Amino acid sequence: MIKHPHRRDFAARPIRVACLLWFDEGLRPRRLSGGNMTSVLLIAAVFTMGYTMIAKRLTTTVITAPMVFLSFGFLLSHSGMMLHGDAEETLHLVAEIALVILLFLDASQIDLEALKERHVWPQRMLLIGLPLTIALGTLAAAPFLPGWPLVALVLMAAILAPTDAALGQAVVTNPDVPERPRRALTVESGLNDGIALPAILLFASLTAEAMDQNGVDWALFGAKQLVLGPLVGIAMGYLGGRVLIWAKSHDFTSDTYEGVGAIALAGAAYLAATLVDGNGFISAFVAGLCFGNVVKGRCKFIYEFTESEGQLLTWAAFFLLGAALVPEAIQHLTWSTLALILVSLFVVRPLAIWLSLIGTDASTTTRLFFGWFGPRGLATALFALLIVQQIDMELGEPILYIAINAVWISAFLHGLSALPAARWYGAHVGSKGKCPEAEPITHSAKPLVTDDT
Repeated sequence: MIKHPHRRDFAARPIRVACLLWFDEGLRPRRLSGGNMTSVLLIAAVFTMGYTMIAKRLTTTVITAPMVFLSFGFLLSHSGMMLHGDAEETLHLVAEIALVILLFLDASQIDLEALKERHVWPQRMLLIGLPLTIALGTLAAAPFLPGWPLVALVLMAAILAPTDAALGQAVVTNPDVPERPRRALTVESGLNDGIALPAILLFASLTAEAMDQNGVDWALFGAKQLVLGPLVGIAMGYLGGRVLIWAKSHDFTSDTYEGVGAIALAGAAYLAATLVDGNGFISAFVAGLCFGNVVKGRCKFIYEFTESEGQLLTWAAFFLLGAALVPEAIQHLTWSTLALILVSLFVVRPLAIWLSLIGTDASTTTRLFFGWFGPRGLATALFALLIVQQIDMELGEPILYIAINAVWISAFLHGLSALPAARWYGAHVGSKGKCPEAEPITHSAKPLVTDDT
């Protein structure tokens, strides 16, 4: 069974989780499975190194990094070497740290002015497509989850709505896909998890309040999370950006130290929000937006980290996800929940994206392409993992199992289809000659990385 510590805080505490790795409930030092844990870590390290040695060759195939690390974690779990409890506790720590850092760094790369003025496709997908995805997802979930309260159905739909930049990397880094569509998907995947989080927290609070028998004012708690988190993020991001600019103008810092400062700022925004009962993840996301739009590209580390150390964090999270949660989630996969996941992937998002792009210059093919490439990933898994600890297990565990199953199914379906679909789409657009998809981008809302390694 998945453990559910009784916490009334939607902002997880990595520091506390780290402490739990070393102390049991009686505050006695605990051992992490002794030699077994050491062996697991050694195997994982060697495996990761081995993967990097063939990663370039794998980019020319349908095999993606999330597929590899999910499978590796799953197999290692079944080997009996890695204990379920150790994997789950470590997953909390790694996934939370990864999400805080990546939320901050993804947001800090977005030029809000350019997004507002020149990028109508991601605007529509974020501001219209995302709410539509939640609304249509709620309608789609109702027949498959009979007896669930409406707020729980909306919560489930909101958790399944965010897309994952790591799972979409095979598309957004593929030079076969024209620049404008790649940028649109990059911006959308970088922002929609942070934008979806307030809705998730809101409906999690409403669900908890509807089911709570102890008189806890969950609505008030959720409101504090949604208000104080962004306020702290704005303050931390703006002040951090101004300090960096001042330090650079006086030659007090360098690229190396700027990177350390950026990571520290992400953690500070998260922790400061939790101290005042705000949501740390929202705070980190908003801080990233403010910081990035203050420094305006003058912190090179932001762009470098997400392509190196950020990938390592993501791989580790997928490995632990495969080891800790996927085996149990598969045991609870039913025909009805499988149908819900497939409807979410094949119908809900494609339809929402199609409707959101009505009136734009996006072609039919482009709308279908955008609609399909919305893989569910780390954000979906972690949001579900946090929420399940706050609401009744009768609904909490099914929400978690559906989310985890959606992640691994999406990882394989989108992974296997990414390369051939990207090549087909690129060839299709190229055959049309001059078209909106082939238009040059003069001012990007986010830097574009091309996988030419």
